[in-house]
Amino acid sequence: MTKIKTTRICLVRHGETTWNAEKRIQGQIDIGLNAAGLAQAQAAAEWLAAEAVAALYSSDLLRARQTAERIAHRMKLLPAFRPEFRERRYGFFEGLTYDESRARYPADYHAFETREPDFVIPFGGESLQQLHARVSRGLRELATGHAGETIIVVTHGGVLDIVNRLARGNPLSAPRDFLIPNAGINWLHVRGQEWTVESWGQTGHLAGFGLDELP
Repeated sequence: MTKIKTTRICLVRHGETTWNAEKRIQGQIDIGLNAAGLAQAQAAAEWLAAEAVAALYSSDLLRARQTAERIAHRMKLLPAFRPEFRERRYGFFEGLTYDESRARYPADYHAFETREPDFVIPFGGESLQQLHARVSRGLRELATGHAGETIIVVTHGGVLDIVNRLARGNPLSAPRDFLIPNAGINWLHVRGQEWTVESWGQTGHLAGFGLDELP
């Protein structure tokens, strides 16, 4: 009988951007890290340096790439950039603050804020169900391909919202009861179809708390 091996996955949210600080919705607009975010990325790299890691993956958006590149340099890894770990597409909310989005598109923002799983944000946005499908597919592929190994994935707040619910078995529509700080470190175990949260939202490596500006 074949023994099922456990994959250990470390998921890191990218460091802070100016738009994070402004509570402005980035989505897939390609914003880079600010000075605080670069320092956070380096701190995460130092914190993870002692881990025996087989591979490093990242969203291909700039803020995630910049975070991953610092981890890669410190750990002597070659990052692989994967579009399935990009942030959610937020449609016509992208570029607006949360308050501006609520004022400009009240009905759509209500559907977004109340987490209607099938609500597709207009003008090129994604629903929570669509985001869940691409993120879970990508993570399952990595878990299968790295059975028995430890890997790192650098990604975004919206993606981590999905991952936490996937691992805990919680519905997409449930209010968020966990933090997603910039440069926060999160650990999962994947063993076959069983997903377990080892730890979530670690910020002990940061000089201050990472922002959690998400609704």
